[in-house]
Amino acid sequence: MDLDAEICVCFHVTRRKLLSFVRTERPSVPSQLSQCGGAGTGCGWCVPFLQHIFDEVRGVTPGEIDRLSPHEYRRQREEYIQSDKVRRQAETQHRPRDKQ
Repeated sequence: MDLDAEICVCFHVTRRKLLSFVRTERPSVPSQLSQCGGAGTGCGWCVPFLQHIFDEVRGVTPGEIDRLSPHEYRRQREEYIQSDKVRRQAETQHRPRDKQ
């Protein structure tokens, strides 16, 4: 994936910015990447990718995100968002109503 591609679409945080953040700030856990422009704190789609970036910079795993085009990344994110909406709607429909 291109360095200027948005990883966190909610907050427009690019891969370049995240890689730079990990290299300069040296977070001890992946969740600290949220300090980089709020990455991962919106819809949650990018959280697994933040983990990959964290691992990649630390030399733990190869960059899986490189195999996705920006178009495919956004398409998969949209599917994620839609499935979450469907799940929430189903939960709301099955929730017992309060007695008044």
